[in-house]
Amino acid sequence: MARRRRSGIRWDRLGRFALLATLVAILLLYISPAKHWIQQSGTAAAQREELRELADENRELRRRVRALRDPGALEREARRLGMVRQGERAYVIENLP
Repeated sequence: MARRRRSGIRWDRLGRFALLATLVAILLLYISPAKHWIQQSGTAAAQREELRELADENRELRRRVRALRDPGALEREARRLGMVRQGERAYVIENLP
């Protein structure tokens, strides 16, 4: 009977180690894209919020433009700023309760 010589390499352990090393390498390759994806999703959320705020401001400014096109609006705005027509007298009332 021929005696089988045992080799010093445990192929099953080497295969498991190679598989584990491959999985770790794949995981390391996914870290950077995952990090960038998380950062971009946060940035996108902030930009969506800013876009919503700007759209609200735009609607308000358009409403104000429509209101100022009214014939009496210019006079109301001028009087709110303290202006008077030529020939009118300006009065200042102080100490009102």
